[in-house]
Amino acid sequence: MKRSGNWLGAAALLVLSGAVPGIGHAQSIDEALAQTYANNPTINAARATLRSVDERVPQALSGWRPQIFGRFDVGGQYSDAVPGRASYRNTATAGLSITQNIFRGFRTVNSTRQAEAVVRSERESLRATEQTILRQAATAYMDVISNTAIVSLRRSSLEFLSEQVRAANDRFEVGEGTRTDVSQARARFSESQSDLNLAMANVNTSRAIYRQLVGEDPKRLSARTSIYGRLPKGLDAALGAGAANHPSILSAQHLVDAAVFAVKTTEGELLPTVTLEGNVQRQWSPPTSSRVDTIDSASIFGRVSIPLYQGGSVSSRVRQAKEDLGQTRIQLDVARDQIRASIVSAWGQYQAAVASIAAAQDAVSANQLALEGVIEEQRVGQRTTLDVLNAQFELVNSRVSLVTAQRNRTVAAYALLASAGALTADRLGLAVARYDEKAHYKKVRNSWFGLKTPDGR
Repeated sequence: MKRSGNWLGAAALLVLSGAVPGIGHAQSIDEALAQTYANNPTINAARATLRSVDERVPQALSGWRPQIFGRFDVGGQYSDAVPGRASYRNTATAGLSITQNIFRGFRTVNSTRQAEAVVRSERESLRATEQTILRQAATAYMDVISNTAIVSLRRSSLEFLSEQVRAANDRFEVGEGTRTDVSQARARFSESQSDLNLAMANVNTSRAIYRQLVGEDPKRLSARTSIYGRLPKGLDAALGAGAANHPSILSAQHLVDAAVFAVKTTEGELLPTVTLEGNVQRQWSPPTSSRVDTIDSASIFGRVSIPLYQGGSVSSRVRQAKEDLGQTRIQLDVARDQIRASIVSAWGQYQAAVASIAAAQDAVSANQLALEGVIEEQRVGQRTTLDVLNAQFELVNSRVSLVTAQRNRTVAAYALLASAGALTADRLGLAVARYDEKAHYKKVRNSWFGLKTPDGR
């Protein structure tokens, strides 16, 4: 019995540490996170969203550029203005018009600045998405390890209880035990079988989530990580880092800037507009004879449009934009409060997990000694089968608690780093090509024409 109990503890520690010899290279948690960073569909969708938002800047810059339109008209004209001399003439006209904005009430300037602020906000949103997915992947990684360890513990416990059932039957047959001892052993065996089935279901669930996030099934995992050395030194340091660097807060700040420029852009509709318009036209109009008359014309105008009254719609949209600005400022305060709460929560969970590990280790050691003592006392008739079953139950539960506490410590460490805004590929030192969120922006910002995206689509 003693040998079986020692094997249980060793199995849990081996699965958690990944120190199983002779099975090949174990995938580290950093390698899993690198694969997640490169291939996760949620992250890739967020990157595509950012590339779409990048296009708002050239759309805003188009206000500086001329608009050119070609025109071609073909038709016929019937006339009976002179009695008895009806006529029908075919005509065709080709023209080219150019419009250049000179002044739009600073709308182009402000809308461009608004678009740039939205792009900066979306970059931070992408960073927040990356950190959320990396934290989820780290959690799934540790869930696979801990649930697998729990399955090993439950399976070993089932083997121990199976031996107890056999021993109770043997003692009953020779008259040294009672039917109650046999029933208690069988009941505890059935409960252990149920616990094993639940643990196996949890493993399947965690493996499915792992595949969803990382992109492949987990094989051989190792829980060794350098995350603990990257954590803030204290709660105040974590709060300061989160307030200064968390992407959700930075994204909200950029949205406030965008809302300010949105107000100015809408107010620009109340100012005069100055445009320069040029037109070139040629008209073909055959008369009654066989000769075709060609008429060429050209014009250029400077046009000033002064809004006097627009039905109140622009004024309403200015007020609406100001309310939107107020909302974004409130959302910035909400983001700060949420990040602060998440940091405090993650810090508390990390500290609790560290303390739980020490307590669980003491409990495992004490319950191991207690089980060994109860077994020896049972052999000399001082303990019952129920005492052995209860001692085994306490030992298994304490080992499960130890595995869970070790898992919680690592998960809380990644959650704390994410709450402080530092769970990035650079901070983790992941061996993966970094996504350059500015590369696409630089290619499309000053694009005057073209339907293909920078990647050729």
